[in-house]
Amino acid sequence: MASLTFGYSTLADRLGNIQLPNLKDHPDWDVLITVQSGTGIPPSVEQLSKCPSGERIKVMPFSGSGVTKLRNQVLTNAKGDYLLFADDDITFDEEGILNAIEYMEDAQLALLLGQAVDETGTLRKSYPTKPQRLNKLNSAKAATYEMLVNTKAVKLAGVSFDENFGAGAPETYLGDEYIFIADLVSNGLNAYFVPITLATHPTDSSGSGWGTPRDRKARALIFDRVFQGNRTLPYLARVGFGLRKLGKGLSLKSFLLFVFKR
Repeated sequence: MASLTFGYSTLADRLGNIQLPNLKDHPDWDVLITVQSGTGIPPSVEQLSKCPSGERIKVMPFSGSGVTKLRNQVLTNAKGDYLLFADDDITFDEEGILNAIEYMEDAQLALLLGQAVDETGTLRKSYPTKPQRLNKLNSAKAATYEMLVNTKAVKLAGVSFDENFGAGAPETYLGDEYIFIADLVSNGLNAYFVPITLATHPTDSSGSGWGTPRDRKARALIFDRVFQGNRTLPYLARVGFGLRKLGKGLSLKSFLLFVFKR
């Protein structure tokens, strides 16, 4: 049976929020928790005492902040054949995970992007209803907790999270998941969205807002990174993405500013 690592990344003051998956019934599952202090020194013993502990649970403390740094530590140190990334406010769907692993093995995927529900059981966003191959134009809405990866395949491809993006980055605090998938696609790996529910996540998140100058600029820069090396495609991608948001938190003026990174 395939093994699975749940890779949590969080700040020290949020360790008590972690709700562990059911390890008891799954001897091939383990948990890796990477935790940052948010300061220049590692988390204190008192802070770490709030971290879940037990058999098959490993904790790795770090100083500083930046979630993509933690995600990369998870990717480097995960022991499972498969890896699920997790935040401290996630609860996982056990049946969905088992179905997703079976699908990945049958289809020989490097990454499966699933779906998530909110506290009421409602899908958190509009997902496709059928499996869909991921590319650089249809994976911009990906969330980390929706991503199940083939650990060995991703490591062999040398793909990791771009640490210049993601929560904790001063300006480009979004887009790390999208960039990760885009880099997998660029390396020729198979990545698919499959409508399998993997997790429950609260309604509010860093990706929920739209239209503020800070948010607009962060999103605009993501497309430069995804289509790096091409001078035209980032603008075309911003036009296409922005058109879908017109009247939905994005005014015409903001749309133009978004396209031209103003």
